Amino acid sequence: MTWQESEPGDDVRALLLAAKETDGRPEIEAGRPLPREFRGGLHLLARDTAADENADGSTDAGGREGRLVGYAHLDTGGDAFGNQVAEAIVHPAHRRHGHGARLVAEVLAKASPKLRIWSHGDHPAAARIAERYHLARVRELLKMRLDRRTDLPEPVWPDGVAVRTFIPGQDERELVAVNGRAFDWHPEQSQLTVADVEATERESWFDPAGFFLATSNEKIVGFHWTKTHPGDIGEVYVVGVDPRAQGGGLGRALTLAGLHHLRDKGLGDTILYVESDNAPAVAVYRRLGFTVAEKDVAYQR
Repeated sequence: MTWQESEPGDDVRALLLAAKETDGRPEIEAGRPLPREFRGGLHLLARDTAADENADGSTDAGGREGRLVGYAHLDTGGDAFGNQVAEAIVHPAHRRHGHGARLVAEVLAKASPKLRIWSHGDHPAAARIAERYHLARVRELLKMRLDRRTDLPEPVWPDGVAVRTFIPGQDERELVAVNGRAFDWHPEQSQLTVADVEATERESWFDPAGFFLATSNEKIVGFHWTKTHPGDIGEVYVVGVDPRAQGGGLGRALTLAGLHHLRDKGLGDTILYVESDNAPAVAVYRRLGFTVAEKDVAYQR
């Protein structure tokens, strides 16, 4: 087990790509920077120095470094509530050998007392590790999916509200202010900065034509940021409404505007992520036809 502050190399990228092939996560692209959840902070590399078996059945020593079998990232900056946040991933070819438990033990020894560790897909093996180390299940993120064949109504906009698309270089600051008020309760989204938005504008998937802004008296009062994934999958990336404009159906109208945009692009199913205890948002999505596909769980000691 080796900790480092410098960004990991190609072996970690290869591990993350292998995990994506098996699990559908994380959202990493070959030749692109690491996903945001793996940037900065501390990186833990788990290597197996035992003999490795080659494709032809022969073996050779792993050497002083050994083969990378697991990786964990510790976000030392933490979320808005002072929790450090960890992700731990074992290479699909090296699972069921205890590497995951060893990664988590090492993270627990290194991290601050306030720590959250994610289990994507609510995997039973992660639940067993959490039980072993007395970690409590404290947060549940739903992944919901809308079948491409589901009929969609047209959006109905509240009086005095207009809709337009995002203009890079103009709307970042006002958008971040609205986002901060809409998500002041959220441990990650509340931390969005202008620099974060500008960095996302450089991502391969960013498309201002799919970033809808609702305005009243030319001031932004809500937004729907859509995203596209390989395989013709659309995503309701973020929907936010200024608290002063909530309660009039603006969130539903923005959601529908983005969904129609994704359909018009010829995409297939649409996904989104929502906190399980955000009852108003979950209710809106269920009424539109979304169903729960899987869950991500955060554990905390």
